[in-house]
Amino acid sequence: MALGLLFSACTAPVAAPAAAPAAGDQSAAAPASGDQKTICFAYQDLETEFWVAGHKAIVETLNELGVNVIERNANEDANKQLEQVKDCIAQGVDGIIIIPQDGESAVTIVGEANKAGIPIGVFNRPPANDSNPTLVIVANNEVITQQATDYMAEEAKKLGRKVTPLIMVGDLGDPNAVGRRQGFYNTIEANPDLFNEVIEVPTKWDGATALANLEAAMQANPDVDFLFTSSDFMYPQIRSVLEPLGKWKKIGEEGHVILGGLDGDSRACQLMRDGYVDATGVQDLFYEADTIMQAMLDAIAAGEKTPEKWMDDPGFALTQANWEEKAMDMWGCKLFAESGESLERTFTMP
Repeated sequence: MALGLLFSACTAPVAAPAAAPAAGDQSAAAPASGDQKTICFAYQDLETEFWVAGHKAIVETLNELGVNVIERNANEDANKQLEQVKDCIAQGVDGIIIIPQDGESAVTIVGEANKAGIPIGVFNRPPANDSNPTLVIVANNEVITQQATDYMAEEAKKLGRKVTPLIMVGDLGDPNAVGRRQGFYNTIEANPDLFNEVIEVPTKWDGATALANLEAAMQANPDVDFLFTSSDFMYPQIRSVLEPLGKWKKIGEEGHVILGGLDGDSRACQLMRDGYVDATGVQDLFYEADTIMQAMLDAIAAGEKTPEKWMDDPGFALTQANWEEKAMDMWGCKLFAESGESLERTFTMP
């Protein structure tokens, strides 16, 4: 089943890299023959639209291919996830796909699968190091972030003055958060005459933490006018803080805070359409899901016990400048359009 068919079903909530093909160029193929295969899919939680859509793509496509899927949700507990994977190993599964809680726990879990001789793949959140062989698909977070923040910087230059930047940082135990933070700082360091001192807001990938820390940061630094969120899921918290301060404004309106984020979910799509968000770094979710599934099925078919391949999703930045050409390349905009929403912008670009 091609992953494109899943758009209508989804709803909101090292080594040399392989390049992503054009959208629709590949889809996972079923095992050639033999007994039904069983894959354990162990994920840390489904707290964002990205994880919900990725989970749905993997599970439904594997089922369509005749693969039995054992699902395990660790509810953000790394120790629980390790025990769940050990249980899958004891059941004699043919392969394991994980969304780990963090990079360090991923190394440990991969090591357990290696000892058992069961191929394992890691979806989107990579191990902290490559000491244990595994299949990994991950977005190039640093590059994707910098593409988005570079565009934001160009917009800031039009103001003719220095701006005060704020970044909402993810859990730095997650390599994805580390890459996104670095991409942001690449832009800051490339424009020393544009930016005042950076304000960092820790979020731990938790909405309540993000809200409390952003409120405190804005009270202490009311001049913030350039804000990057390391995940799109935090836009509701951003709005709830900025709106009472008169800073939740559309592009071109007095007081607009230059906004950007990363993931590419449907909320970010809507906020870009409506003029609140300037740029979004986009992960190609469906390419990533398809790639890790195909690599796993290929390894099982070849009898590989400890396959090793790090695969790269290059992603891209959707900006207000390339909206007309690129909006439908963003997975969240595809879901948004599938829900019946128009992608025609509801504001006039200045």
